[in-house]
Amino acid sequence: MSVAKALVCRPLDGQNHLALEDVPIPALQPQEVLVRISATAQNPTDIKSFDQNRFGDGALLGCDFCGHVESVGGDVIEVKDGDRVAGLVQGGRPWCLGAYATHTIVKQAFCFKVPGSISSTAAATVPLALATAWLALLSPYSLGIDRTAADQIQLLIWGGSTSVGQYAIQIARRFGFRFATTCRNKDIVEALGAKFVYDYRSPTVIGDIKTALPGITYVLDCVGNETSSAQASSAVCDSGGALCTIQPMKVNTQNVEKRVKVTDVVVFTAFFDDLVLGPVKIPKRKEDRVLATELYQQLPGMLSSGIIKPNRVRVVEGGLEGVVHGFQLYRDNAVSGQKLVYSIA
Repeated sequence: MSVAKALVCRPLDGQNHLALEDVPIPALQPQEVLVRISATAQNPTDIKSFDQNRFGDGALLGCDFCGHVESVGGDVIEVKDGDRVAGLVQGGRPWCLGAYATHTIVKQAFCFKVPGSISSTAAATVPLALATAWLALLSPYSLGIDRTAADQIQLLIWGGSTSVGQYAIQIARRFGFRFATTCRNKDIVEALGAKFVYDYRSPTVIGDIKTALPGITYVLDCVGNETSSAQASSAVCDSGGALCTIQPMKVNTQNVEKRVKVTDVVVFTAFFDDLVLGPVKIPKRKEDRVLATELYQQLPGMLSSGIIKPNRVRVVEGGLEGVVHGFQLYRDNAVSGQKLVYSIA
């Protein structure tokens, strides 16, 4: 049986630890692709899953990766052996070979060929964050924005320099929405095409946003903390609207303005199976899977043309052995405007 090197969650002295171990590579199913990973991108969900021990002993975390195809299942037609691909897996789930490993297995629907102009480290930043922004804006379970409405849409992206925020800006620009954004890194979001950019720490930030865009009916909160959704909802016009948060926790949205409907987004609703986290069940949704599949099919062209630009990359030294340090950088709030990526091979 073939094996991969992977970081495995192991309990020790009452705490969760990451151990580098040999793990078996499962047999490929017809719609699956085996990839040798060259780069893995870190996401907040990885650290939260680890710190909260969401998946228990033996979990293999990590969602975003880029690498080369080593073999494909019998029904795979979109990619072939040797292709460089990036993709999204549900790290932590039983029988899932997560992205903090030398190899992973991904569904054909959730990977795409990487254009030669895009580095592997940059490509690894794309799958989860871009799909999250895409679903947040377009899914009927989230904001459900009509993409054909163009500049009739007024949107606020709270946290535009976050990974999801950067991709939301690019999607909004592609569809011609009128949008404002808040951030700490003005140069990053302006380079992506943001025109109305505000410092969320300013005492006049809401008034300034409403002056620029008085008809905001949609808000995407890419921060999702105890105050961000409440503050962002104040920018919604008097007739009301909807807010989508990337952190679906009631404590983070309980002070949202009454005229604003609260929704959320979890990228794993696009997968083929429900995700169960203890007593919490995140249901699969066909509509989200259709949207995500459409996105991944379009991505090679979107990346080649520059419609979508990957996040800025900060490579953490040490490969898989550097992941512990990268997790701590996130906890220390030492990452801003960049995506942490690990070179695996």
